[in-house]
Amino acid sequence: MNFDWLKRTMPRGLYGRAALILFLPVVVVTVVVTVMFLQRHFEDVTRQMTSGMAHEVALVASRIEAAPDEAAARVAGREIAAPLGLELVLPAEPGTEWRALYDLSGRVVIAELHERVPDVRSVDLSHRREVRVTLQGRWGYYQLAFPRLRVSASNPHQLLVLMTGTSLLMTAIATVFLRNQLRPIRRLARAAEEYGKGRIIPYRPAGATEIRSAGTAFLEMRARIERQNEQRKQMLSGVSHDLRTPLTRLRLGLSMLSPDYPPEPDEIAALESDVAAMGTMVDAFLDHARDAAQDAPPEPVPALDFVRGIVADAQRGGQDVVLHSAAGDQSGRATFRRDSLRRAVENLIGNAVRYGDRAEVEAALGPSYFRISIEDDGPGIPPERREEALRPFTRLDPARNQNRGQGVGLGLSIAADIARAHGGQLRLGQGERLGGLRAEIVIPR
Repeated sequence: MNFDWLKRTMPRGLYGRAALILFLPVVVVTVVVTVMFLQRHFEDVTRQMTSGMAHEVALVASRIEAAPDEAAARVAGREIAAPLGLELVLPAEPGTEWRALYDLSGRVVIAELHERVPDVRSVDLSHRREVRVTLQGRWGYYQLAFPRLRVSASNPHQLLVLMTGTSLLMTAIATVFLRNQLRPIRRLARAAEEYGKGRIIPYRPAGATEIRSAGTAFLEMRARIERQNEQRKQMLSGVSHDLRTPLTRLRLGLSMLSPDYPPEPDEIAALESDVAAMGTMVDAFLDHARDAAQDAPPEPVPALDFVRGIVADAQRGGQDVVLHSAAGDQSGRATFRRDSLRRAVENLIGNAVRYGDRAEVEAALGPSYFRISIEDDGPGIPPERREEALRPFTRLDPARNQNRGQGVGLGLSIAADIARAHGGQLRLGQGERLGGLRAEIVIPR
C-alpha cells in the first residue's frame, strides 16, 4: 500500500510528531470511553430507571381507567399518585413530545415509556428537572409529572466535563514537559548547524540521558576537530620554523661555492647533514599527517599478546626494554586499530630508550579499558611542561638527554592523537620504579 499521502500530511517537525504521538491516544481513549459509557452503561441505567417509572405510571393509569366517572378517576388517581411522588392533572391538554438534541438519555426515556405504557401519547422533556407524560384514557387526556432524576442518572454530563477537563489539563502539562524535553534537542541542532557554518557557540548538554550523551559526543567531536585544526596549524608553523635553519645554512654554503675553490669534504658532509635533517622533518610530518588521515576500521585484537609482540620486536631491534607485567584476561580481546596503536607504543618506547638507559612496559586489560604504560629511567618531564610536550614539533631540550639524538618533536604528539582517535587519552606522569617519565595510553576496550 502507498502511504505517501500520510507522510505528506504528517507534521514535519519533531515537536509536532511527538505531540501527535502523545495527544492522539488521549483523544482516542476519551472518545471511545465516552461513546461506550453513553451507549452502554448510561443508556442501560436510564432504561432500568425508566422501566421502574413506567410501572408506576401504568399503575396510576389502571386506577384511573377503573374509576366509574371522571371525578372518581381524579380522586383515585391522586390517591395513588401522591405516595408515588407523581403530580396528576386531569383533565389536561394534549401535550407535544419534545427533547433537546443534546439530551441523549431523553431518547431512551421517551422510547421506554411509549413501549411499556400503551396509553402514553407524548413525553415532554422541555423542562430540565421535570418529565411531563401525557396519557389518553376513558376520561380524556391527563398528565403525570415527576422529577427527571427518577428516570436519568443525576448530572450525567459531569463525567463528560470531568473527562474532558482532565484530558485538557493533562495535555497542557504534557505540552509543557514535552517542550522542555525538546528544547535541548533544538539547542544541540543549533550548535551543530552553527558549527557547520564555522561559528562556535556556547553549548552545555542538558535534558534526558540520551540527549546528554548526544550532546557530550558532539562536544567531544567538536573539540577533536578543533584540536586537529590547531595541530595542523602547529605542524605547518613547526615545519616552516625548523626548516628555516638548515635552509639558511644550505643557502650560505651554496653561496660560498666557486669553480676556483672546490668544496672541502667536511663542507660536503655538513651540506648532506642539513639535507638529511630536512628529509627527516618532512618524513615525520608526512607520517604524522598520514596517521591523522588513516581510516582503517578497528578490529578485535588479542590485547596482551599484542603488547608482547611489540616488546619482542623492540628487543630484537636492540632496545633495552622489558615487559614488566601483563594483567587481565590473557586471551581477552580489545577493539582498536592495530597499526596505529602499534606506532604509538613504538614511539613511546623509542622515546624512553632514547632519553633513558632502559624502559619497562606494563599492560592491563580491564573490564572496560585497555592500558599500556611505558616507564623509563631518564630525567623525565616537569609537571608544568607535560601539556606542552604533547604539542607537535615540541622539543623540551633542557629536560631531555640530547646526547643520544633527538627527534623532531612528534613522538608524544602522535601517541596522544592516536589515543584520542580511539576514544582514550595519553597521560604523562612520574615513574615510581625507575624514576623517569611514565607514559600511559588508556583506551576503551
